[in-house]
Amino acid sequence: MSCMLAPSLLSADFLHLASEIEMINQSEADWLHLDVMDGVFVPNISLGFPVMQHLAEFSVKPLDAHLMIVEPHKFITRFRDLGVSTLSVHYEACPHLHGTIMKIKEAGMQAGIVLNPHTPVELLTDIIEEVDFVLIMSVNPGFGGQQFIPHSIEKVRRLKELIVSRGLKTKIEVDGGIDIESGKWMVEAGADILVAGNSIFKAENPIEMIKQMKQEI
Repeated sequence: MSCMLAPSLLSADFLHLASEIEMINQSEADWLHLDVMDGVFVPNISLGFPVMQHLAEFSVKPLDAHLMIVEPHKFITRFRDLGVSTLSVHYEACPHLHGTIMKIKEAGMQAGIVLNPHTPVELLTDIIEEVDFVLIMSVNPGFGGQQFIPHSIEKVRRLKELIVSRGLKTKIEVDGGIDIESGKWMVEAGADILVAGNSIFKAENPIEMIKQMKQEI
């Protein structure tokens, strides 16, 4: 596999989070992806800090936190204190995006920008050199289990062209409707990191599914 795999905890069984995280710990997954929602930026609420504190202590995989919240700059140090390795914020939620990215990097984390399906990659022209990765949403943010948006493939291609044209090492992460088939499309288009939820956690054998995805994509 030429890219990394980050299972999304949003699709896990929240009544058995400890066993779900232990499954990820024992798997070939590279990261554990945390979708953090506030019910304001997106119409759903997910993980709060008390829960994330416990799962951070239990996970042996690097934590990849995706903030679907307003005013994410207020919580940067709290995610650092949890031990988060990579932290991404939405372009659409940050009126002072450059400053927020700088604060994430100053806190010692890798910084990423997330783009909703309708947001063009060309808007990153003046900020792309400052970020470690860009997260392309291939579904609308807020809920797991949605259908993959095919236009995302061309969007990843355009982003890859922008990165290569600048001679940058910026990584491309993709989140939404990712399975073996769509994962192959995204890697071919230039993706480096795949976030997968239902295709892993709803599989009959999640550990084997992770292994299969790592081998076949």
